[in-house]
Amino acid sequence: MCVEPTTALLIASVASAGIQYQQTVAQQKAQQQAQQRQNDLAQRNAINRYASEGLRIRQIADQTAQKGLEASKKTRSAQAQYAASAGDAGGLAMSGSTNALMADFYRTQGNYNASLTRNLGINESQYRRNLEAIQFGQESQSTYVTPPNPELAFATGVLNVANTYYGLEAEKANRGLQTNREKNRNRREVEGFNIG
Repeated sequence: MCVEPTTALLIASVASAGIQYQQTVAQQKAQQQAQQRQNDLAQRNAINRYASEGLRIRQIADQTAQKGLEASKKTRSAQAQYAASAGDAGGLAMSGSTNALMADFYRTQGNYNASLTRNLGINESQYRRNLEAIQFGQESQSTYVTPPNPELAFATGVLNVANTYYGLEAEKANRGLQTNREKNRNRREVEGFNIG
């Protein structure tokens, strides 16, 4: 049995479409896995940066609290020394100037504590902005995950085979040869004569 050249070309086209289908689906799966890996990396990076920022703000808060405690100790020590020396100066009660000096100790400590609180507030505000930047960074590093679409790959293969088939038929018609449609019509006519 002899295979017509156009039939052989059509069979090769079908085989090629099948191979292309498999390769396309495999490529789509590999692309999906790469996109998922990219998103996982972006998420791990964001988690590490969140942890780093959290540690930094905790360290700043601890450092601020420690500075406030040390300042309070120093102020109380200076107040105690002053009160003791004022009492040793003959047992005099604290006068107006002595009270003003004590008030100055309290004012200085209050100003220092307010400064620490203000600086901590600035650092906390920066911390919140950094968290927003980390989230934006993760979103910009993430990618849309495209699932494989085997239906589209199959439809593309089918259309390629149909394109090949109709291209061959058009070429036959241009050369003046019988197309498959004409052959089938002639065969039906001949069979109709044989029956009748």
